[in-house]
Amino acid sequence: MKQLLVLIALLPLGLLAQTGFVIKGKVTGLPEASKVTLTDVNNPTDTLSRGKVVHGGFELKGTIKEANLYQLNFDGVQKKAMLFIGNDQVTVEGNIEQVQQLDIKGSSIHNDFVAFQNTFNPLFRKLTEMNQQLYAKPNVQPGDSIMVAYMAHVNSIKATLEQFVTERKTSPVAPFVLVVTSELEQDISVLEKNYNLLAETGKEGFYGKILKQRIDDNKIGAIGSDAMDFTQADTTGKPVTLASFRGKYVLIDFWASWCRPCRVENPNVVNAFNKFKDKNFTVLGVSLDREKQPWLQAIKDDNLTWTHVSDLKFWSNEVAQMYRVQGIPQNFLIDPNGKIIGKNLRGEGLQAKLCELLGCN
Repeated sequence: MKQLLVLIALLPLGLLAQTGFVIKGKVTGLPEASKVTLTDVNNPTDTLSRGKVVHGGFELKGTIKEANLYQLNFDGVQKKAMLFIGNDQVTVEGNIEQVQQLDIKGSSIHNDFVAFQNTFNPLFRKLTEMNQQLYAKPNVQPGDSIMVAYMAHVNSIKATLEQFVTERKTSPVAPFVLVVTSELEQDISVLEKNYNLLAETGKEGFYGKILKQRIDDNKIGAIGSDAMDFTQADTTGKPVTLASFRGKYVLIDFWASWCRPCRVENPNVVNAFNKFKDKNFTVLGVSLDREKQPWLQAIKDDNLTWTHVSDLKFWSNEVAQMYRVQGIPQNFLIDPNGKIIGKNLRGEGLQAKLCELLGCN
């Protein structure tokens, strides 16, 4: 026992110290003695460390269970900065008036987060601008130049995303990036492929678990599985079941009057319906509207002459929840035996699939 105590006493003090993070800041413009705190972005009530400004400087210490996105709060000026760190030794310098340009050093993980911001922020700003252009132009067709450019930009973001994750698959930032961009990818197999690029530690972390749950949820309603039956009221209040369409090819089309991409896609669905409705094909629209009048008006305006149902519960629509619908437009093509044989068929893809099944002559 004495020998063990002697050995411990001889160990360097650094090895005996508890591993944790240290954030040392020198930020001008902070009120003297004002509070600085570090909180979890995903759990804002969880404060990891508290400090106080002394001669323009501050120091925060603590222990982080896993690398994640945290918020540095400057209470005296009601400003904040984002840090993506683990148990790192970090310095923060700059002027509080340019809080988004603070110089943060000491964490390779935060460097990856900055690379994400520098790479994707311009891409998403452009995507927002293109979305606004789509909203401003009524009756945009799938083949119109503005829609083609929009889809090309989305595909460019997806390619950049895969490259980013491939290059940083061991970084805790990689699963975070996949989570915050997952709404762009309707094909769950692509999201799963990118998820499988991650290191095991990333898969087991906070964002990795979110991804796994999202992938598992989206496998419900997968191609080759049986379509889940449901009953919902049509526009007149009459209950309609999916089972009542057995014997036909039916496209379950999730949409809403307020969803601009849905309205842009509607002319394509109308064309497919008119072309194949006499070949044992129909459409069953499931709306995520929350008010009846806009729903009925959109059906009329877009000439959607098939059966429509909704419980007017917005994103809590019970059929959408059943099929794990997290973005619209989304659709499922069901065969006469009730099997799902297609998913997220849009533009020319829908007509091509129906031509394959039913012939185009």
